[in-house]
Amino acid sequence: MNYLLDYETGIRVAAFGEILLRLKSPGYERLMQSPSFEASFGGSEYNVLASLAQFGLKTSMITQLPDNGLGDACLKDARSFGVGVDQISRSHHRMGQYFLEAGSNQRSGKVTYDRAGSAFSQLKKADLNWEQLLADSHWFHLSGITLALNADLVEISLEAVRVAKAMGLTVAFDFNYRESLWQTNGLDARKILGQIVRHVDVLMASERDCQMCLDVAVGDTSQDELGRYCHLTEKMFTAYPNLKAMGTTYRKVVTADHHQLIAGLRDCCGYYVSRNFAMHDIVD
Repeated sequence: MNYLLDYETGIRVAAFGEILLRLKSPGYERLMQSPSFEASFGGSEYNVLASLAQFGLKTSMITQLPDNGLGDACLKDARSFGVGVDQISRSHHRMGQYFLEAGSNQRSGKVTYDRAGSAFSQLKKADLNWEQLLADSHWFHLSGITLALNADLVEISLEAVRVAKAMGLTVAFDFNYRESLWQTNGLDARKILGQIVRHVDVLMASERDCQMCLDVAVGDTSQDELGRYCHLTEKMFTAYPNLKAMGTTYRKVVTADHHQLIAGLRDCCGYYVSRNFAMHDIVD
């Protein structure tokens, strides 16, 4: 199986996750420092599809939105980015949202979530027919944030990756581990994430993710970060022989507006590292 995305062959990528209303304070202001917010839409899986669509890939977002004006605005936003909306259902429940303060200099950004009882979180296993939802797709993408929301979404996600694999899709998973979210909802991250990773072809995970949630650790802490990750990915490929590729980023945060970023990737042929990208005056 080729895990690489081929932009010339019309590959279709489907993703399952929540789209949230994103309310940002203006500029670098703190929440409620001014009486206004900048409104847009965002979400881990949705952001991936919006980016892929800009490269010309066909995409399909699988989610549930409220059947009201906010849901309508979200569909319009998705269409503006070229994200497929045919697999989005509607319900009478509310839209999840989050509030964002942009970081400045030494002050980091801050996110406050308000998503309890959202339309997406109310989905049940019987609501989704994965054979139909994935019939025209070649890739399926999921993140750990969706799994951390509630037990029903864990059951739905496990069925989704099993069906996707049985149908021959490439399954991509971004750990996106949020410890506080898992603890708040009383879910066993180690047990659940271990089950998911056994169905994954392309994994995005950090050293901390693998150590805390999968009990896979480097052992030799004397190596630098790049060396440790090279060793870690070898151990991950041994522990999970289903993996075709595993990637991560190494980010050094100098200030909120200045980061240094390196990407690393392991596949069956070896381990690859990008050059160091120095990013100044970061744009949201």
